[in-house]
Amino acid sequence: MTPSRSEFTTVRGLRHHVRQWGTPGAPKLFLLHGWMDMSASFQFVADALAERWHIIAPDWRGFGLTDWPVSDGRAGSYWFPDYLADLEALLDVYAPGEAVNLVGHSMGGNVVCHYAGVRPARVKRLVNLEGFGLPATQPSAAIKQMAKWLDDLREPPTLRPYASLEDVAARLRKTNPRLTDARAAFLAPHWARRGDDGLWHLLGDAAHKIASPYPYRLDETLAIWGNIGAPVLYVEANDSEVLRHLTSEADRGKFRERFRAFKQLREVFLDDAGHMVHHDQPAQVAALIDEFCQ
Repeated sequence: MTPSRSEFTTVRGLRHHVRQWGTPGAPKLFLLHGWMDMSASFQFVADALAERWHIIAPDWRGFGLTDWPVSDGRAGSYWFPDYLADLEALLDVYAPGEAVNLVGHSMGGNVVCHYAGVRPARVKRLVNLEGFGLPATQPSAAIKQMAKWLDDLREPPTLRPYASLEDVAARLRKTNPRLTDARAAFLAPHWARRGDDGLWHLLGDAAHKIASPYPYRLDETLAIWGNIGAPVLYVEANDSEVLRHLTSEADRGKFRERFRAFKQLREVFLDDAGHMVHHDQPAQVAALIDEFCQ
């Protein structure tokens, strides 16, 4: 595997972990991970890209080795706009004044698409790996959504620990049956850390599981996507379990109509891959990124 380098930089009051592959001075490529994931998740894609790219992959706030926001001794809240602000602050550190290539997976894909619509001049090429957003909601959904948020604050969610790294790897393989034993073994020590209790705890703040108080507003998302000036590559797995959870096969076509908001769109569908496309088909994903971002 291509070795990565880790460094830490403080932006917006939080110490962010930033993983890098490749040679400084080469063209820059920013990789942004998804929910309950971390930067090392891109290792298998980076192996195929590091020779000609300088890859920069931060851990989002509350994930991996980046700090958790804390207020009055309690876990802080995670608001979607904060990810955009963190991204902009990191770009100001690693690519000041430059138009950049952004690649985002899942939640990271949604973040980079929003950022590219709000700051179109900062983005040269945009690659969205399975970042399709959520089903549209009605205004009445705000009632249950706010109630769920209040319930989660009353009884905060937790994340279970694991007895061993082998158990962590097994959990990764359970979520993604296509993940090889070797890749699961590599990811496990990046995904969890051994605590003073001897157990392995996931490197993610359980507060991420607290429901948003606001329902998903598709009309606002489409307006933002429509303001993107950069060409967009959208990559979807033909066996995406997350997409199956969000919409039925019968409604899939209507769901995909949202992508018409992108003015310059190329769509690619990968076989033998699930939601974690960068784990299942890293060579294909890397080749698509490399060709599209040249």
